[in-house]
Amino acid sequence: MLPRIAVMGRPNVGKSTLFNRLAGRRIAIVDNTPGVTRDRKETVARIAGRDVLLVDTAGLEEAPPDTIPGRMRSSSEAALRTADLILFVVDVRAGLTPADRAFAQWLRRQGKPVLLLANKAEGRMGAANSLEAYELGLGAPLPVSGEHGDGFGELHDEIRAALPPEPPEEEEETDDPNRPLRLAIVGRPNAGKSTLLNALLGEERMITGPEPGLTRDSVAVQWMDETGKPVRLVDTAGLRRRARITEALEQMSTAATIAALKECEVAVLVVDAVQGMDEQDLRIARLAEREGRAIVVAFNKWDAVEDRNAARRKVEDVLTASLAQLRGILVVPLSAATGRGVDKLMPTVREAYETWNRRIPTGALNRWFENALSRHAPPLVEGKRLKLRYATMPKARPPTIAIFGTRAEMMPEDYRRYLVNSFREAFDMPGVPIRINLRGTENPYADSDD
Repeated sequence: MLPRIAVMGRPNVGKSTLFNRLAGRRIAIVDNTPGVTRDRKETVARIAGRDVLLVDTAGLEEAPPDTIPGRMRSSSEAALRTADLILFVVDVRAGLTPADRAFAQWLRRQGKPVLLLANKAEGRMGAANSLEAYELGLGAPLPVSGEHGDGFGELHDEIRAALPPEPPEEEEETDDPNRPLRLAIVGRPNAGKSTLLNALLGEERMITGPEPGLTRDSVAVQWMDETGKPVRLVDTAGLRRRARITEALEQMSTAATIAALKECEVAVLVVDAVQGMDEQDLRIARLAEREGRAIVVAFNKWDAVEDRNAARRKVEDVLTASLAQLRGILVVPLSAATGRGVDKLMPTVREAYETWNRRIPTGALNRWFENALSRHAPPLVEGKRLKLRYATMPKARPPTIAIFGTRAEMMPEDYRRYLVNSFREAFDMPGVPIRINLRGTENPYADSDD
């Protein structure tokens, strides 16, 4: 029996948009009018490598049982009783409402696993505003955007961790004492992605040629690397600038590529070494960083580069200047066509994965934190110095630090960057996204005359 995931929340918080995004296709009607969804919709979806039954529910409303909203709520409650996991959705733009608080309190009493999704959290301010949802008592809110797809890589990881274990027969079918590393090969058209996949597999698995756009869909291959460990390798269609994507088929190819990027754990960004790294390569890297994926740059067609020292310096300068949030990103020069350097790619991918998956013990983390504060004191904000008290690491994949303190949520962006870079250097975490979540605490003496 497939695990059941129910999407719940008050009307018009974006449940159906999230449902469609997770399902990978438009199933539920989406409109700004509250209450469009009145009946439960169910579909089988593939999330984080598992088949699940995804359930879209009507908006939760307080209403008499004999009214339409009351019957809609009864339908949603029935969905909850059979669910293995609840995705409780709130609207970051609207802020928390009394209905959100009431239904969160009700959900806490049901004894079901709940993931709290702070929807419509596009951009940095959206992620910061999502922290308000901590007060619902349902754990750390996960900032996502059902409309734009932001945060769905991390959402897939959280769903996988929250679902009940797979039955033994499914584990035997996957032949998986070690779960496969999910690896996506991404990049611009004609950068050599399919040629690289063929070189890794040692066979002509993908059609290749000089014409851009030969690969039109994401193609997954199960593979054992040279260490004997399983890898789920996905070749993707080339990503062009949005303004150049006009045909419906290319739009679908682009959507499949972005979906593969959200599903993977490590993204190999294939860059044409002859042309160098351009703005579209950087956009793809930033998309992977926003989704919290580990990234390795494969500098392909290295055999055709005349001045290799200059080419290496140039790509390092571009990465330093334009991808500061991924400082130390690992670069592998190679030639997929001749096979030279390809043997160095998977060890580098494994290295990036181990870094991305690493947890730091709380003691070591707080020793670093105290040292970082002593070297560079927290800044003044509105005339008062931030009082940062301690740090924890609630999760890896990517490494995530929660910092607690008085008015911590007011931390300026430059000090946040200082802490990220200090953490990266102290624990040797080059090239992986690092998240910092800020948790302010109330000062009971803030209004005192003393």
